Amino acid sequence: MGITGKTQLIILIGNPVEHSMSPKMHNAAFKELGLDYVYVALRVDNNKVKKAIEGIRAFNMKGANVTVPHKINAMQYLDEIDPVAENIGAINTILNKDGHLYGTNTDGIGAVRSLSEEGVDLKGKKIVMIGAGGVARPISYNFAPDAKEFILFDIVESSVQTLTDELNEKLKGTIHGYQSDSEKIAKELQDADIFINATPVGMYPKVDDSVIPKDLLREDLVVFDVVYNPLETKLLKDAKAIEAKAISGVMMLVYQGVAAFELWTDKKAPVPLMKKMVLEGLGLI
Repeated sequence: MGITGKTQLIILIGNPVEHSMSPKMHNAAFKELGLDYVYVALRVDNNKVKKAIEGIRAFNMKGANVTVPHKINAMQYLDEIDPVAENIGAINTILNKDGHLYGTNTDGIGAVRSLSEEGVDLKGKKIVMIGAGGVARPISYNFAPDAKEFILFDIVESSVQTLTDELNEKLKGTIHGYQSDSEKIAKELQDADIFINATPVGMYPKVDDSVIPKDLLREDLVVFDVVYNPLETKLLKDAKAIEAKAISGVMMLVYQGVAAFELWTDKKAPVPLMKKMVLEGLGLI
């Protein structure tokens, strides 16, 4: 399908954007469904974010993705922001509703769907997560409301306390945060249902590292690692070795894209194809 005067344009704004797999993933999905859409990645300097957002309206684009370092700055130029994204303090997706720009954050949605597609229900579960940085925020705001208990750890005490205080202020639930301590982590994991690594530990090239020792894992513990390169981290290998459910961060990457795709097109996304495109882009298949 060639580009015509009717083609709907969706852009990615960030800096840099050359490494992004979003064009490959979304354009393949548009083609698969026969949609007259095109997705283009555009490098936008920090001082031109407002102009870029105005361009979405001016050129009547269907929408956009927003990546680092503009996820926070872009919010002020939108007409409406999803309440969860408002709490997170960052957006990654924009929908143009006839000139009314709506912002949301699909990162946490992607994480939730990664687990739900594996048959994992968050409701009434005790969730333990290590990491209180950027990736932890959308996960926290999407997971904590359904959890029986939500326990956070981070090596930086101020980071984990700040996020914990925010969550307790804005959400209902049993939410606690602690500076990382091996004995405390071990104790909290004894009756946990879900464990999440929201740190870079285990990421290439340090593939032999794991955020927790294997002996803290159990067969009935769901283990979710946000790291997606390698596809199977040491943490996930350890989990699989004891027959625990192990979920890779690559699916969070895929499903955040799926959520954006479905918002823009109002069509069910071709998930297997989008996953294949991401894995190809990462050089993992």
